[in-house]
Amino acid sequence: MTYLITGASGFIGSHLAQHLLRNGHSVINVDNFDSFYDYKIKIRNTLESLQQSSHFSFSEKDIDINTLVNSTRSERYHLYYQDIRDRTGLKTVFENHSVDMVIHLAALAGVRPSIDRPLEYEEVNIRGTMNLWELCRDFKIQKFICASSSSVYGNNEKIPFSETDSVDQPISPYAATKKSVETLGHVYHHLYAIDMIQLRFFTVYGPRQRPDLAIHKFTKMISGQQEIPFYGDGTTSRDYTYIDDIIDGILKSIEYLQTHTQVYEILNLGENQVIQLDEMVTTIEEELGIKARKNYLPLQQGDVMKTHANIDKAKAMIGYQPKVNFQNGIKRFVEWFLKN
Repeated sequence: MTYLITGASGFIGSHLAQHLLRNGHSVINVDNFDSFYDYKIKIRNTLESLQQSSHFSFSEKDIDINTLVNSTRSERYHLYYQDIRDRTGLKTVFENHSVDMVIHLAALAGVRPSIDRPLEYEEVNIRGTMNLWELCRDFKIQKFICASSSSVYGNNEKIPFSETDSVDQPISPYAATKKSVETLGHVYHHLYAIDMIQLRFFTVYGPRQRPDLAIHKFTKMISGQQEIPFYGDGTTSRDYTYIDDIIDGILKSIEYLQTHTQVYEILNLGENQVIQLDEMVTTIEEELGIKARKNYLPLQQGDVMKTHANIDKAKAMIGYQPKVNFQNGIKRFVEWFLKN
């Protein structure tokens, strides 16, 4: 099978590409190496995902994007340095390959930055996704997986969050774009018979996590004896989901789409274990053996108080079963961090 993955040089995407390559599939990676964080991190992610496949070997450790693009052209992996807002450029990718399924992970991420740059978030997350659907329609690609987010639930008062809950009150532009993509996805499914699963990810962490996200950021700052920004009184909580469990959920969604038709589904992928902010920091402290220095700050606009996934639907529909609890996940992450 040939999978086109947007954002396959990112955190989740590089892990997914790695698994698919290991299993003998072909991967088309569309990534624009956005400046949201250092592009060299995405280059490293790409190299790590490819070096674990017997078909790729890289001796260079410090290479630029163009060298990486030119070094990864093969029968089973092809990297395109491409922005999803550019439909003409995207069309070339679709023309060059026979794609069996699109897995759309690329997006402008982050709740807080979206408040400062709402129009850019709309342009990338909504228009960019619609470009992909238009090309799926043109090239008769009927299978599509899309990354959504737990942020669509806003400050939902019903706990845990279920896929049937109303998501009509998002509290950030980022969340609103993800909600919009879910709604527009149903339109493309209805009009053009594109089978689709929208996956609501709940705070994914693990090796290769984005450096701006709390677990990675706090681990780096605590290990460097820096003050960490501690928002609120420590009682905000998240359903943290380890990367291996997220990848398992995506792979099971792929299998489901391959064996079913007339599909439009939204699924929560979480750990179903809620961890408060102060407990998260304590767990990192214990793994590092270093006490955190906290800079107490007020809660930020756009941040939700709590996330908690009801994963009953994913369990029943695709056999999703998370295996890595938070304590073990942090242990694995810190081990990775200390080696990198």
